[in-house]
Amino acid sequence: MAKKTVCPINRSEFRAHVKPTNVTIAGVPLIADVKEFSTGSLGWYLNGKTMIEINGRPVAVQIGLNLTIVGSKELPMDEAPGQAA
Repeated sequence: MAKKTVCPINRSEFRAHVKPTNVTIAGVPLIADVKEFSTGSLGWYLNGKTMIEINGRPVAVQIGLNLTIVGSKELPMDEAPGQAA
């Protein structure tokens, strides 16, 4: 069985230092927002629509993109920013 990947950061580091990230789809620059997923994983999320050309004709496409930090789901949970102890 494959060995699990250990996340090299903790949740506090993620919250303190993460920034939105740039993604380009079909030549269109987009920004993926920072996200703490309901599953406990950490990463970025992007949704929207754009056009992609096929055989000289534009077609509308819907974008749903998750960028998940491998191993982040297993990080210990701690209180979210703004919560009292």
